Amino acid sequence: MKEQGADIYAQTMAERGFVAIAFDESFNGESSGNPRHVSSPDIFVEDFSAGVDFLGTRPFVDRNKIGVIGICGSGAFSITAAQVDHRIKAVATASMYDMSRVIRSGWKDTMSAEQRNKTLDQLGEQRWKDFENGSPLLPQGFPSEPAASIPEGLDPITSEFFEYYAMARGHHPRSHGPFTQTSNMAFMNFPLMNYIETISPRPILFIMGEKAHSRYFTEDAYKMAYEPKELYIVPGARHIDLYDRTDMIPFDKLTAFFTKALR
Repeated sequence: MKEQGADIYAQTMAERGFVAIAFDESFNGESSGNPRHVSSPDIFVEDFSAGVDFLGTRPFVDRNKIGVIGICGSGAFSITAAQVDHRIKAVATASMYDMSRVIRSGWKDTMSAEQRNKTLDQLGEQRWKDFENGSPLLPQGFPSEPAASIPEGLDPITSEFFEYYAMARGHHPRSHGPFTQTSNMAFMNFPLMNYIETISPRPILFIMGEKAHSRYFTEDAYKMAYEPKELYIVPGARHIDLYDRTDMIPFDKLTAFFTKALR
């Protein structure tokens, strides 16, 4: 949800002199679209360009000086949008997740071809079930009220996400958590950063936490990108800390980056 991090970035950048907009992706939060809680790499990328459409038609915005910030999964979506939308003059990502890569290839690319084919067979069967049921399968989500503690037995990554999304820190009534089961099929067929090098000569700032479990997504994207590019590591920060920890999010760095890139 835009209330889970994007609002903090937008508000702070606005306080620093930028015009900023935070939005809910299609099918989620207060954005329209049915069925609800669909996750679509194609449409989520398009949402960034739609944001540029809106900003660039405001009389108080210089449409030649628009940049984007993408957090977590939206870090990859923002990069993919910039690959084809030349109106985006600069990109910054924070705690980036390449959702297409992790869904198609597994955590740290450990999924075998046999496992992938089994998953695709299951997703194909689920589409028939969804059609017959009249609605897509939506896995169980976060509790309706903020949890008081992290359940025992969770793996470290799931535990970290539960700490943010399911507890008072980041819980939001419009944030379900998981997306429809068959959303994964599109991600397996839609690589997000195949043309990252074509963003050059527009600059990219990659921000990641020193202790983030997701570091490899940012490190690999940084290697693939062409200059001008910069990798900024936040000391001591975990993945979720760059969602909301204003004492850790490097707003001075973001301000300097966009001031220079959009001048």
